[in-house]
Amino acid sequence: MKAVICNSYGSLDDLELTEIDTPVLGVREVLIDVKAAGINFPDLLTVQGKYQFKPDLPFVPGVELSGVVSKTGEEVTRYRVGDKVVATPPIGAFAEQCVVDQSAVISMTDNMSYEQAAGFALTYGTSYYALKQRAKLQSGETLLVLGAAGGVGVAAVQLGKLMGANVIAAASTEEKLDFACTAGADLRINYSTEDLKSRVKELTDGKGADVIYDPVGGDFSEQAFRSIAWCGRFLVVGFASGPIPKIPLNLALLKGASLVGVFWGSWANSYPKESQQNFYELVEMIDTGKLELAVSDVYPLADYSAALRCLSERRAKGKVILSMSQFNIDS
Repeated sequence: MKAVICNSYGSLDDLELTEIDTPVLGVREVLIDVKAAGINFPDLLTVQGKYQFKPDLPFVPGVELSGVVSKTGEEVTRYRVGDKVVATPPIGAFAEQCVVDQSAVISMTDNMSYEQAAGFALTYGTSYYALKQRAKLQSGETLLVLGAAGGVGVAAVQLGKLMGANVIAAASTEEKLDFACTAGADLRINYSTEDLKSRVKELTDGKGADVIYDPVGGDFSEQAFRSIAWCGRFLVVGFASGPIPKIPLNLALLKGASLVGVFWGSWANSYPKESQQNFYELVEMIDTGKLELAVSDVYPLADYSAALRCLSERRAKGKVILSMSQFNIDS
């Protein structure tokens, strides 16, 4: 089968598309014919050797996919051959086939395309966990989303709106802000041309944001935290801009605010039932038409390098997807 291989930690340019053996199936695992795979910032960091998890070399990157079950292990009870599924393997998604433990697989709703489904689990799983379990976002509160046009950002915008929040989208270009507003944001801030702290204060009549969703990090994190409301919750989601910010802790004291870490993967592994319940609720939102999955860029697997650059250069609006349709003619 064809797969993208990382032979050494370092540059994204060192990856290669090559033929490898089909992975061995364990008793509680399913073999999935991959139709599409989502690209995420943790994938970039893992290839560069900068992520918390460092797989043994060589490895196939990719932590979320959609596809069809083609084989099941002896102890698999949840899925059958032919089932359409979404999965979150620890690695291995950027390939024609992937082996995944059945606990990391969910059924795919008929209202999703393979491309939408491939970008569903990580982004919407992370954002829903962040807003529901970590921030306990309440209807009527103000939610500020940094990087609001990115994969997890636009998911946070959509889910925040569905949860009844007043959503402020913050992004670096007017084009990205247009995209975020189309997804449901009520208000907008261009933090390339506007002062983030003062604009949040203006848009909230001096109160500040009750919840701040930050997948960006870097220079804007402290500005955003300085705009937080009393008893606000600042969600530390990631560091897409690169630098990890150093926020003065006296700000938390003065604001009576909380810095809240969001590590969805670790939580999902520790609380699988709660994670499954979140996915049931997300799927219901999709089935009832309340939630439409945002996919902006789809690349064939052979163009994996261009797809990775689209994300690393922060040009993406919504989710970037790798499609296997060039190899799977029945896709």
